[in-house]
Amino acid sequence: MKQAQQGGGHARRRGRTRRRLAAAAALLVAGGVIAAIAVDSAGIAPRQLAPYIEKRTSGHNAAIVAAGQFTAGTLQRLDRGTPAAPEDPQLSGLALGAQARAAGDARHAGTVVASADALRAALARASQGEVITIAPGTYRFSGSAGLNADRPGAPDAPIVVRAARPGSVRLEFDMLEGFRVSAPHWRFENLDIRGVCGRDDDCEHAFHVVGAASHFVARNNTISDFNAHFKINALRGRFPDAGLIESNTLDASRPRRTANPVTPIDLVAASGWTVRANVISDFIKEGGNGVSYGAFAKGGGSGNVFERNLVWCERRLRGLPGQRIGLSFGGGGTGKALCRDGRCITEQDGGILRANLVVGCSDAGVYLNSAATTRVEDNTLIDTTGIDVRFPASSARLDGNLVDGPIRSRDGGLVHEGDNRTSAVWQAFAGLHPVRSLFVAPGSGDFRWSGEAPLRAHERAEPALDLCGGRRQQPPAYGAFDSFGACRSRMEAAAR
Repeated sequence: MKQAQQGGGHARRRGRTRRRLAAAAALLVAGGVIAAIAVDSAGIAPRQLAPYIEKRTSGHNAAIVAAGQFTAGTLQRLDRGTPAAPEDPQLSGLALGAQARAAGDARHAGTVVASADALRAALARASQGEVITIAPGTYRFSGSAGLNADRPGAPDAPIVVRAARPGSVRLEFDMLEGFRVSAPHWRFENLDIRGVCGRDDDCEHAFHVVGAASHFVARNNTISDFNAHFKINALRGRFPDAGLIESNTLDASRPRRTANPVTPIDLVAASGWTVRANVISDFIKEGGNGVSYGAFAKGGGSGNVFERNLVWCERRLRGLPGQRIGLSFGGGGTGKALCRDGRCITEQDGGILRANLVVGCSDAGVYLNSAATTRVEDNTLIDTTGIDVRFPASSARLDGNLVDGPIRSRDGGLVHEGDNRTSAVWQAFAGLHPVRSLFVAPGSGDFRWSGEAPLRAHERAEPALDLCGGRRQQPPAYGAFDSFGACRSRMEAAAR
């Protein structure tokens, strides 16, 4: 009898606990609804509010902690959907990122090297117009010294380092930086480069492009597991301007355990760069402030272009803490000593963000920080918090964008809106995603239209290319492409 009474007492206590949890959760959810009305005007998305609630309710009694977790989880699901198991979206057939067809001219092999030491020696004596072809195989490099590319090429005679076939050459770097390029007119093609350091702090860059290294080209490379796959910056008053990063695949196999910057393309104080047709994904920063970017240009440069890239912040690595931002002019700002003008009156001037597809970011898909006279055109942003134009030095003309979220002016940023299609923050709090629902299954990489393509009302005044390099129809659809399937069909036609 006594045991039965004790069992009943436990049951009643469990019942009271559940009721308290439910009541606390209900209060927080109700508060979340009220907060949604307030934060809509401030542009705070549910995915941004959720970590704040979870943090503020941590360390209290069990009921408040559980209610905070419940509310945060509810907000995340309303905004981003039910977390899915990591998967590899079927994007391999697209004319984006590294391709199976080799870049460059394979008819002239030039100097063929077949060992790590031979590659170092060839770089050290390279001359204008030389082609250094690495024989098929895997090559391991370690130690404190990177691979120096410090002999100048010429405009009509660059120095080329390449594999004859994509996937045939793998370079493994167990060192702080791999290729250190400090002279103009170097080109790198068809390489597979991996960071294999035991500590993520020790694998910073696959390429460090500095000082006099203008007209650098990286095309059709697959690069994985670095903090900043490409680091570009000034050195001794010289600037590595007019570079091209095209058709590369940049990613990481796991979160980066570092407090150092995590940004696959980290461009500081250089001007005139084009970043085109790359696939950039899974740049998760586990240490430090937890903030990472797919690519940024900052430090007082001008005339930089990000076009026709697929940036997927969380492609295989999903649901992890931290803030992932897709593309940015301005990034998190620059120390004055590192600025091109010594002051960074603006972080960027005259930049263009065009025909990019940005997907699956815990923060903004496009972030402009003190970026003057920026053009943001024909981009598609899915499962991000939208576009932020921040601080008085920022000014942007936005036209033709398809944004699963809002376009926001923050802290005095100047926005000139043309014809864009967006959704409001309050809709995310209600679990409504009118832009996202235009696609069949964007979370798994199926960006076919679920119905009719959302066409713009007017024809474009200027001819334009879509995400995969095809001509746009007239009038075009909002965003980066008229038909996502055409990206694959064009690639298949090219392969034939």
